[in-house]
Amino acid sequence: MTDSTAGPFAAGDRDSPAGPVVEITGELDYDSAPRLRTVLHRALAARPVPPRLVLDLAGLTFCDSTGLNILLQARIDAERQGTVLHLARPTPAVARVLEITGADQVFPVDPDLPAVLPDSRAD
Repeated sequence: MTDSTAGPFAAGDRDSPAGPVVEITGELDYDSAPRLRTVLHRALAARPVPPRLVLDLAGLTFCDSTGLNILLQARIDAERQGTVLHLARPTPAVARVLEITGADQVFPVDPDLPAVLPDSRAD
């Protein structure tokens, strides 16, 4: 996994048999959003273009409006190239933000990692 870390936030991408997975942990806010933007840009720049990009939110403890905007922009960028952006395993706090803002209606949200994606932390 390639990491971009500083403080309580971390975002890293890894390959899986079904395509790229971005694991996000900590607090996604104004200060950490640029680091996530960099990781998402790199994951979406992969060639060949992945049909699906999964964002694993199991370790994301907080997401403010700036973080939500990064996710929404990534969805638009992914859609433009034919990639579906999936949000997987959102924590209750993040799931609530998605619900309150209606973002859960524009993303596929999976309570677990999709079955074809092995969880690297489940050993």
